[in-house]
Amino acid sequence: MKLDRLIAGYEAMGRQAAHLAIAARRVRVNGVYVTDGHHPVDRFTLVELDDAVIQASERALYLMLHKPVGILSATKDDQHPTVIDLIDDPDKHTLHIAGRLDRSTSGLVLLTNDGRWSKRLMTAEEKVPKVYLVETLDPIAPDAVEAFARGFYFHTEDITTLPAELVLLGGNQARLTLHEGRYHQVKRMFHRVGNRVINLHRESIGALSLPADLPPGAWRALTSQEVLTAAGDD
Repeated sequence: MKLDRLIAGYEAMGRQAAHLAIAARRVRVNGVYVTDGHHPVDRFTLVELDDAVIQASERALYLMLHKPVGILSATKDDQHPTVIDLIDDPDKHTLHIAGRLDRSTSGLVLLTNDGRWSKRLMTAEEKVPKVYLVETLDPIAPDAVEAFARGFYFHTEDITTLPAELVLLGGNQARLTLHEGRYHQVKRMFHRVGNRVINLHRESIGALSLPADLPPGAWRALTSQEVLTAAGDD
């Protein structure tokens, strides 16, 4: 939303009165006087007109969680524990998940109440890399590297997966980098090369990596720099 529109709606001031108030340096955004009526504001922005609070800012949350196996990537479930159940914060009810994982998959999950931020991370157009450590039932054939790089056609969605980087770590292990997030994509891709995933762990999303000192089930808030870097603002 633009600042002038928000001010115009305050006690039905109207657009003209809002522009005059903004030009007269009567409006503060997060404590700073703003004279541009097109200045963007959202629900996390504190907006004041003279001594009146036009909009109180909501608390923005950006969290990373080390999801254990057996936990659902959901905000609520009547039968199984969810990632939200692991969060100890009074505003956890406002969170949504940026990048879900299967119940049988562990690793990095991001949670936020900022929809614009999560959209920039998760939309297919952004092609944010996601890195997984994969363990398979059988040894991974060397020619799987080329197959993953070419992509696989999934007839149910009528799509071909984007080129993926598969790095063999020896025997039954590999590190896989994807730039999309299709339904059960990793497991389906390995099925296409005649193998089965038995353990899957997400190590990173974009510039955010799961810290070695964050144990399964634990979470922490992202730093301001991590929030900016993850969204591509730095």
